[in-house]
Amino acid sequence: MELNRRNLVKGTAGLGTLAVGGLVASPAHAHEGRGHGRGGPKLPNAPRTPADRLARDERYWRSVARHFRMDMPVINFENGYFGANPQIVRDTYAEKNRIIQEQNSWFLRNDYEEHITEVRARLAKAVGCSVDEIAITRGATEALQVMIGGYNKLKPGDAVAYADLDYDSMQYAMNWLKERRGVDVITTAIPEPATYQNVIDHYTKLLADNPRIKLLLLTHISHRTGLKVPVAEISRMAAERGVDTVVDAAHSWGHVDFDVKDLNSPFVGFNLHKWIGAPLGCGFLYIQKDRLGDIDRHFADEDFDADDVRSRIHTGTANSANYLSIPAALDFHHAVGAANKFARLQYLRDRWVQQVMDVPNLTIMTPEDRRMYGALTSFRIHGNTTREQSVAITDYLTNEWGVFTVRRGGVTKGEVIRVTPALYNTPQDSDRLARALKAAAKRF
Repeated sequence: MELNRRNLVKGTAGLGTLAVGGLVASPAHAHEGRGHGRGGPKLPNAPRTPADRLARDERYWRSVARHFRMDMPVINFENGYFGANPQIVRDTYAEKNRIIQEQNSWFLRNDYEEHITEVRARLAKAVGCSVDEIAITRGATEALQVMIGGYNKLKPGDAVAYADLDYDSMQYAMNWLKERRGVDVITTAIPEPATYQNVIDHYTKLLADNPRIKLLLLTHISHRTGLKVPVAEISRMAAERGVDTVVDAAHSWGHVDFDVKDLNSPFVGFNLHKWIGAPLGCGFLYIQKDRLGDIDRHFADEDFDADDVRSRIHTGTANSANYLSIPAALDFHHAVGAANKFARLQYLRDRWVQQVMDVPNLTIMTPEDRRMYGALTSFRIHGNTTREQSVAITDYLTNEWGVFTVRRGGVTKGEVIRVTPALYNTPQDSDRLARALKAAAKRF
């Protein structure tokens, strides 16, 4: 996409003042970060208010937004790619990187192990498991790839399954099992429109009709449509049939308030650079302690014992400053509060969705069932199902309205446009998006 600056300025004239280079920066987004830097703003102090009420407390959320230094020519509704780091994380990363550079190999060979052990302990406590059930990775993709590829209970003639709304890289890993393990790969399409019950019924029928399935990939929140799948119920039902699930929680933890045990799955992959707000390149895997033997050691790793979960992933020398910044991200996350974050993100999502529900040729891809969505929600303008049509719509929203969204393919019935707010977004941002979508629905 070529950003048309003339159109962008025209379409966003009501947003704020012109920034350097003629681009528009909304005051709601060009946060100056007053008080940032070393000794900058203290962690947010959430009032003792029910989460659904706090979600509408604009004074409080403005105080949260001040922890993010944003400088964009558009309203960013593509926060599903990765999450902006609050200033405490940026400052921590800078400090950890300074230490690593100045103390060099001395630090990494002497002090790093103690620090990274503390990071793992913090993560385990936050997600509700034992520290010997998690290993740090460079993201959910890496975590899930090593668990899918390393799952050793499959034999030729077995089958594995995944759905259209699952992440592309995870689909590739499942497809690879045909060559690696000699299994059949079964693909399915989640019902559209989806409901809580018809999704459960769909997976029930999938497993009943395909008794050879031994491994099922589930995505807690789809990166394509934002559908929040009832993973706990499906995992429990699958286990009763002797089927293991591996869960992609890249878009859920830090976004939805839950512990890993709530998913009822022995194998889960997490991101930390989306909704927790850690630097890019941070994630972790969870392997239920009594199931560690069902995942092969990573390329026969011998740095750790076979009964150590860390032997299931070996990435070599990683960005250590990234990992050492994870506790700062957890501090910020806990200060805001998981339930408060989820309520606010749902509120920003509901704000734009409810304004376009009656647009006749526009479909919202998640049901109006609060159990089945969070922040991320996609839409489709009727008849616009190809990549080219989706790009035309996202270009229009950017150039004419100053609203940045992203197309997503892979949905069985055609392409969708994804919208993902963040904690620094405002209700006025959602209102502008709703106006833009009404205009787009008339144009396309």
